[in-house]
Parts: sequence; C-alpha cells; structure tokens
Amino acid sequence: MRSIRVVVCLVGMVALAALPGAAVAQEKPQPKAGAAGQEAPAGPPMPKPGLHHSHLARVAGTWDATVEFFGPPGTPPQVSKAVEVNTLDGSGLWLISEFKGEYGGQPFQGHGMTGYDPDKGRYTGVWADSMSTTPMISQGTCDGTGRVRTMTSEGPGADGKPVTWKMIDEEKGADTRVFTMSAPGPGGKDQVMMKITYTRRK
Repeated sequence: MRSIRVVVCLVGMVALAALPGAAVAQEKPQPKAGAAGQEAPAGPPMPKPGLHHSHLARVAGTWDATVEFFGPPGTPPQVSKAVEVNTLDGSGLWLISEFKGEYGGQPFQGHGMTGYDPDKGRYTGVWADSMSTTPMISQGTCDGTGRVRTMTSEGPGADGKPVTWKMIDEEKGADTRVFTMSAPGPGGKDQVMMKITYTRRK
C-alpha cells in the first residue's frame, strides 16, 4: 500500500513539472518572514518580572529548616530537620524550591514552583512531594510589604475528605522565615498541622 502511494505521488510531481511555468515557479525562491524589506509578524510581548516577583526573589538561597508536625491537641509535635534550596529560573518569573528532609524516620523530598499571575493579581504555585501522587495547586496574595504570603489550596485532609488548606509564609527578617500550614479542625476553626522555621544559610 505504501509503494502505491509513493508511485502516485511521483506521478503527480512529474505531471506538475510538465505544466507550463511550473519549473519557473519551483525555482523562484519564496520570501521568508523577516527577510529584508519585510516585517516579521509581531508576537506577544515577553513577560517581565514585576514587584511581586521581587518579593519571591528575596527568599532565594539555601535555608536550614526545623519542621514541626502537630498531632491531636496535648501531644508533642514530631520535630525533624530539613534543607530547602530556592532558586529563580532564568526569566526571574518563577521561584523553584527543592526541599529535602524526613518524615516518620523516612526520607522526604518535595519540589515546588511559585510565581505571580498579573492577570489574576494572585500568586500561584504547584507542589509535589514523595508522600503524594497528586500535585497541590495553590493561589494567594500578600500583605502590603510582600513579606507575608497567604496561599490556599483544595485537597484531602488527614481523614481523606476534601478541605481547604491555608499556607502562610512570613519573612521575620532577612534571614528568618516561618511557614505554617493549617486546615479546619473540630468546630471549623483553623488548626495548624505543620510549622517550619527557616534560617538562611550563610
């Protein structure tokens, strides 16, 4: 079947070449977009980092972290150590996070991307880690200084039922940050499930 199609194609090419002016048409070079005397079609403007991207740039670097997981009220938290490395991508539009630590004595690794969507006027982020097969998509805003970012995400809670997670990342100073993650507990009041205290590594 393939050989038949090839033969038909060759016959068509021979017939086209035999038409008056066909050879001339084949030899005449076609103008290319952006050639001399012509304007290349204008594409959309490239996005550039803005004020909110500069807020994200402040947390670029390597951070030593103390992680606290909170269980039922009255029980001590599980405490572990971790390291987070934040870098800006080449465009300056995205903060890329690599997090390595442990949970329950097992290695834990997470990957995140955070940016700012000027069309929506909101920060946006995605997070994936070694404890879940579903990425967490979040959106949020910051305070007037840009040093406190509050993000929310819909996802399963500890009992598997969907809840709204709230994540607050607060810069306490140039070299200290505190991150909390909470969800509605009994009675609907937000309950902190995890707290991470970051210290910038020199």
